[in-house]
Amino acid sequence: MSTPTSLDLPDGVRHTTIRTARGPFAALEAVPASGVCEREAALLVPGYTGSKEDFLAILDLLAAGRRAVAIDMRGQFETPAAADAGGYAATSLGADLVAIMRATGTRHLVGHSYGGLIGREAVLAGAGVTSFTLMSSGPAALTGPRAAEVQTMLGALGALEGDGDEGGQPDPAALKAGIAELWDARLEPQAVAAGVPGPIVAFLGRRMRGNDPDGLVLMARHMLAAPDRTAELAQVQVPMLVIYGEYDDAWFPAAQEDMARRLCARRLCIPAAVHSPAVEAPATTASALTQFWDAAETARLGAGTRTG
Repeated sequence: MSTPTSLDLPDGVRHTTIRTARGPFAALEAVPASGVCEREAALLVPGYTGSKEDFLAILDLLAAGRRAVAIDMRGQFETPAAADAGGYAATSLGADLVAIMRATGTRHLVGHSYGGLIGREAVLAGAGVTSFTLMSSGPAALTGPRAAEVQTMLGALGALEGDGDEGGQPDPAALKAGIAELWDARLEPQAVAAGVPGPIVAFLGRRMRGNDPDGLVLMARHMLAAPDRTAELAQVQVPMLVIYGEYDDAWFPAAQEDMARRLCARRLCIPAAVHSPAVEAPATTASALTQFWDAAETARLGAGTRTG
C-alpha cells in the first residue's frame, strides 16, 4: 500500500465531498493560492488499498494555475460502499470516475496502480479527457511480487475465487474480522518494522479498516484477472503519459515501457522510485505531470484553431 510521509494539509488543500449523480465521494481539493484557475483541472485516482492521501505530497505542487482533486474511490476509506457487488465491477467504477469528472469539471485524469485500470475504463467509456496518465499501472492483470501478496491476502481472508457462499463472497462479518486480524498480525508489524512513524501507522490502520470488505475482495479479484485493453485504449486520440518507478514491484518497468510504446504515449521512469512516485519523488512527479498537462492543453487549443 502507498504510505504517505505526512498527513498535514498543505496550504490551499482542503477536505471536501464531491456530490455526483452516482453518489458522494470523499476528496482532497487543491486550488491556486491566487484563487485563479488558468489551466484545466485534474483528477487523481488512488490504487488498491490506497486513498486520496496518497497524493498529499504533490497536490499543492500541482495547484499552480489549476485545481487538482484527489478522491477515494467507491468503498475506499471515507467514500461510502457500493449498494451491491455490481458497484465494484470495473465498468461501474469507471462510470463513477466519469460522473466525478463531470461534477468537478476536471479534464486531466491520473490513475495510480489499480486506479490506472479504472481510469482506463473511464476513458474508454467516453470521459472526454484532455489527457490520461497511467502511474505505476500496467496493461493487464497485476504481476510480480505484488500479485503474490494479493493472492496471499485473499487466501488468508478465505476470499479466493470459489470460497465463501454461492456468490463466491465470504460472510461479511467474518471478512471484516479477517481484515482486522490481517492488519493486527501482519500489516501493522510490517509498517512498524519499516520505521513508519506512529501517527502514519495509526492512519494506515484506520484506512484499512475503513475500506468496504466486499470492495477489497472484488477489486483484488479484478486486479488479478484484468484483461489487456491496451489496443482499445490506443484508439482514443488523447495525449497519454506512462510514469513509473525504476524499481516498480507491481507491474514490472519493462511491461510499462512496452505499454507506453503500444499507446504511443510519453514515458517517464523515475530513478530510485518504486511503486508510489507521488510519495517517493513528489517534486519530479509533480513537475512531469504539470509539463505534460500544459503540453496537452496547448495541443488541444492548437487542434481547435486548425479545425475552427
